[in-house]
Amino acid sequence: MEDLADNYLDNHYIHRSNWLRAAVLGANDGILSTSSLAIGVAAASDSRELIVFTTLAGLVAGALSMAAGEYVSVSSQTDIEKADIEREKQELIEMPELELQRLAEIYEKRGLKKETALTVAKELTEKDALGAHIRDELGLNEISQAQPIQAAFASGAAFTFGGALPLLVALFLPLKGMEYSLYGFALFFLIILGSLAAKTGGSSLRKAIVRITFWGTIAMGLTALVGYLFGVNV
Repeated sequence: MEDLADNYLDNHYIHRSNWLRAAVLGANDGILSTSSLAIGVAAASDSRELIVFTTLAGLVAGALSMAAGEYVSVSSQTDIEKADIEREKQELIEMPELELQRLAEIYEKRGLKKETALTVAKELTEKDALGAHIRDELGLNEISQAQPIQAAFASGAAFTFGGALPLLVALFLPLKGMEYSLYGFALFFLIILGSLAAKTGGSSLRKAIVRITFWGTIAMGLTALVGYLFGVNV
């Protein structure tokens, strides 16, 4: 029976949401921002060295920025969660009856009869009062709780991987028409990323590809336009 429950949980995708979100965001941003940067420079200059240097600088700065930003953001969420848990502990000490009633009301709103809701609340309170309130009143669980280090590492590593792809294009493909090569390969990489993310997360493949292609094209197109408008020969 326990094995059956474990297999059932493995068939769901929500437990992947935290690291998947950070990884997809990082890789997507790595591909898109470094490609856009390289396309803008390629449209304004015919110097491979300048294109490569700009792409590399964007990759390093972007990876560090993504990791630091993700860590700070998720850490702030963690601080809020911890503060709420501490407040819940204090309320359970100071007003246990009121907290019991709140828990019963939550279960009643979910569809249980008033008497049943109160019985469930009492039994869960006897077993683990704080755990019940953290889960059902605050809406926190092992899946949803923020993990700053995990998110920062996933985001930074994914950005580095994503940004390395357009860097390879800038290094090895012909300089003539470089902006078009960068756009084509970036779009190809984005489609692969969107497909992998959709498959891993169990979502619609078509929607993921359309969404990532549309916004990627807009971002890179506008950057190329800026490069053409303000282009200089270096």
